[in-house]
Amino acid sequence: MKDTQSTRQPAAQGLAPSSAPAFEPAPAKGLGARLRRWRNRKVADPAFQRWASAGLLTRGRASRDGVALFDIVAGFVNAQVLQALVELNILRDLRDAPASAAQLGAHHGIAAPRMRRLLDAGVALGLLDLSRQGYQTGRQGAAALGVPGLLDMIRHHAVFYRDMADPVALLRGDTETELARFWPYVFGAGAAGDPALAERYSALMTDSQALVAEETLRTIGFDDTRHLMDVGGGTGAFLRAAAATQPQMQLTLFDLPAVVPAATAAFAEAGLTARTVIHPGSFRDDPLPQGADTVSLVRVLYDHEDDTVLALLRSVHAALPAGGTLVVSEPMRGGKTPHRAGDVYFAFYCMAMQTGTARSPEEICQLLEKAGFAEIEQPKSRRPFVTSVITARRP
Repeated sequence: MKDTQSTRQPAAQGLAPSSAPAFEPAPAKGLGARLRRWRNRKVADPAFQRWASAGLLTRGRASRDGVALFDIVAGFVNAQVLQALVELNILRDLRDAPASAAQLGAHHGIAAPRMRRLLDAGVALGLLDLSRQGYQTGRQGAAALGVPGLLDMIRHHAVFYRDMADPVALLRGDTETELARFWPYVFGAGAAGDPALAERYSALMTDSQALVAEETLRTIGFDDTRHLMDVGGGTGAFLRAAAATQPQMQLTLFDLPAVVPAATAAFAEAGLTARTVIHPGSFRDDPLPQGADTVSLVRVLYDHEDDTVLALLRSVHAALPAGGTLVVSEPMRGGKTPHRAGDVYFAFYCMAMQTGTARSPEEICQLLEKAGFAEIEQPKSRRPFVTSVITARRP
């Protein structure tokens, strides 16, 4: 029999303690700070944890806190299970009929016991169902299939996850990230002259843009818009969605020359050629065309740093007539109330892209004010994890 303790010893020796220097902030004053300090010392005490997990009035809260903490610890593994299910097309293949672990394992060249581990993990995450007939796509798995572009976004997360392998190095800016090389398109016209690269970027953005367009148009309307210009709109997915709500509205797409062929074909297929003008250019280098009474920036600002954003907003201001409207739609951080979508996922995604940043509504409003906009409003979005919307007017 093997000495299991000796075989595990090297792994244990490889776990080094944190090398971060100790940091001792000065004690904060005030009742709230003192209460938080007392709470943290109590909750961090193993004896208190044992008492709380056994107490009639406290064990429910202790259990919920434990489950929530474990979900955070296991989050990366959960995401990798989803990645495997998507990469193997299991969610799609099991949508209409169940199958066994042995059947799926034989099809994918994976041993049945290991395939069963993956499928059981999918059941535990709510992505699959398990019945006497076998494994089948669950409710959340089916929902994932119906979100435009989501599966492609999940597939490309392998790049993002590699950048997150050393989060401290990422925070310090010590690494050249893969995500920055995956999306060089956002650095401007000079980095986006490759039509194949532009097509890859635009295809993924077009697929995922449908959900953003739906949420944006649910939050605001374009009833008073005569002419809408979408800046940085790729192949025009948002413009086509907005055009369906306003049959008389004229459309202008402003984006880099590399996306023009795909955009031209997409507008032609939608029967919108007569209503649309495609204006090639880079908002970093070229003035925006005039004539539109509303300009939309959909998932554009968070791709760029503040100086580029401010210059773009001033360019939009110059292109709009008095009383013209600007619509900003993109995922945002929570500001004084951080939330998971904006302050975890999008904040670190933008950091890995090495250009731009996820901003709070307050930060965007400050930039809008600096650019000369007024009447700045934030209509309530039903799904802020998809997008949030801010509108402003040129005085």
